[in-house]
Amino acid sequence: MINPTDVRGRLTQARPLNDLTWLRVGGPADYLFQPADIEDLQGFLRDLPAEVSIFPMGVGSNLIVRDGGLRAVVIRLGRGFNGIAVDGNMVTAGAAALDAHVARKAADAGVDLTFLRTIPGSIGGAVRMNAGCYGSYTADVLRKATIVTRQGEVVDLTPEDLNFRYRQSDLPEGAVLVSAAFEGASGDPQDLHDRMKVQLQKRDETQPTKDRSAGSTFRNPAGFSSTGRADDVHDLKAWKVIDDAGMRGATLGGAQMSRKHSNFLINTGTATAADLEGLGEEVRKKVYETSGITLEWEIMRVGDPLKE
Repeated sequence: MINPTDVRGRLTQARPLNDLTWLRVGGPADYLFQPADIEDLQGFLRDLPAEVSIFPMGVGSNLIVRDGGLRAVVIRLGRGFNGIAVDGNMVTAGAAALDAHVARKAADAGVDLTFLRTIPGSIGGAVRMNAGCYGSYTADVLRKATIVTRQGEVVDLTPEDLNFRYRQSDLPEGAVLVSAAFEGASGDPQDLHDRMKVQLQKRDETQPTKDRSAGSTFRNPAGFSSTGRADDVHDLKAWKVIDDAGMRGATLGGAQMSRKHSNFLINTGTATAADLEGLGEEVRKKVYETSGITLEWEIMRVGDPLKE
């Protein structure tokens, strides 16, 4: 049992998670903890029994929580962890700061982190997933990541410590990322904002931004994201092999592979987590049957299925 009087933040038992994910699905977590500040988080992790699992959660933009919920303490950082500070070409952001906000504030100061503008989610998730687009990755600009360990210690990690790979990094088990520092190239603020405007227009033209989705569903088989250049090769993009398998627009229950962009899994309004994950697995099976390629999930799936 966890004693809520020992924290200054908010600790809620049996908290449903569906309203905290972009796909709006998911059963309850054993507990949801929203720390007041870093000291509150340190004390909570230090005093938490070692056998209790934790799951750090951002804004739920890249996540399916299964219908049976999560047997863990979900830690969700909020207002005390969303600050953004610029010093020269160095931008330090709390893990709860939205990627788009960081890109805009950096551009205001003439620092180029424009690739973050169209990435859904928060900085913590961007670091964890080595988020990227237009040929740029978080790994290219990250200089330091600060975590709180399961023992409650504040530790700085280097890019080498994180061992960045395509859509992956290595964070210590049980650690919660609380902030990150990035170094971007110099640029004219107006030029940077103009570039982001073009990126947003392109995204809205090609992606189902008005639908309930979690961004890209599967990693590109070639192991790299779109560069946006005219010479970009599309043969091994996830959307192309999904199209070739005839799965654009495919449905299962309330889940659908978007007709606008076939690598986007959407909740049409009535989907369960089982519908969404089940459709994703059908897509993977069809793609393997037609091309011999095994698609890897980019969306994180956690928790337990609903018991029969």
